[in-house]
Amino acid sequence: MSSPSAFVDLSRYGWDEDWQSAFAPYAAQGLIPGRVARVDRGLCDVVTPRGTLRADTALVTPRDPVRIVCTGDWAVVADGAAEVGAQVRALLPRRTAVIRGGASRRSLGQVLAANVDTVVVAVSLAVEPDLGRVERFLALAWESGAAPVVALTKADLAPDADLIRGDIERIAPDVPVHAVSATEREGLAELRAVLGEGTVLVGQSGVGKSTLANALVGADAMDVRAIGVDGKGRHTTTTRELLPLPGGRGVLIDTPGLRGVGVMDAAGGLQQVFADIDRLAADCRFADCGHLGEPGCAVQQALDDGELSFRRLESYRKLERENRWMASRADARLRAEARRARIERDRHWGERGQGRHANHRV
Repeated sequence: MSSPSAFVDLSRYGWDEDWQSAFAPYAAQGLIPGRVARVDRGLCDVVTPRGTLRADTALVTPRDPVRIVCTGDWAVVADGAAEVGAQVRALLPRRTAVIRGGASRRSLGQVLAANVDTVVVAVSLAVEPDLGRVERFLALAWESGAAPVVALTKADLAPDADLIRGDIERIAPDVPVHAVSATEREGLAELRAVLGEGTVLVGQSGVGKSTLANALVGADAMDVRAIGVDGKGRHTTTTRELLPLPGGRGVLIDTPGLRGVGVMDAAGGLQQVFADIDRLAADCRFADCGHLGEPGCAVQQALDDGELSFRRLESYRKLERENRWMASRADARLRAEARRARIERDRHWGERGQGRHANHRV
């Protein structure tokens, strides 16, 4: 951890005039800005002009899991006395947020990274890619507000890398796709060229994200564990960490491998991923066409002509159903919270009313 007396230029971490303007009201209170580099167990490492501080996040822990402190957040920090320690007092409004649907029925969502402008979806070429899963990651990336990029890792292990790249490009319209080998240092310059000032790496366990992160950062910043030839293994990254890129070119956030990728309120992201199906649907005879054999269905005609694959259409339908279901869960949760708030408000005013009546009787 950096010494609190060291000066850190936050512009290297993405600080700019717009962040400065958003922070101005807090500066008048003697608070300092910082970027969250790591979060664990109610504490976070936050990079401030005074160095990296270990700060308590208890004051900014809402019920909504997608609003909790996350790696990449810009925080308002009180650098208290030694016996109190630093505290995160507030978060500046996020420009972007990468959010996946909850992995359990009790969890509605999980924020993976905040304030990034590039989402690199890492896909291993050591095994046959699951195109449906790639589409899921792309929907998550587009919905975040950042720009997606696909990095086909371990290209040195795939003699048919160019063919697989063609398959990925067909399901990823308007998305740069780069085949890279971190161990052989191939394709890294081309990948770096499309990264923004803030980048997050996402992907399944064992796809080589940590190896790629080390190659991009230029140091052994992340622990890497060798895995079997089947491409499967336990992820070595256990938390999200923010790492500065060399030459002051922004930051990189590495994330733990994701075994499940749920979509959450991702209608816009799905529209981007499946833009080809949306264009076809616009030519259907009926506006409410379900693409299930109705007369004049342009989507069905594309299937018959081989222009559209059945796999891709089924993937689209599956993600659409899942997104609607997640939206209904969110609506139900909001209704339940509003009901609890109404009950609490009625109870509060009821108690106050009883107190007034009691005083009046006295």
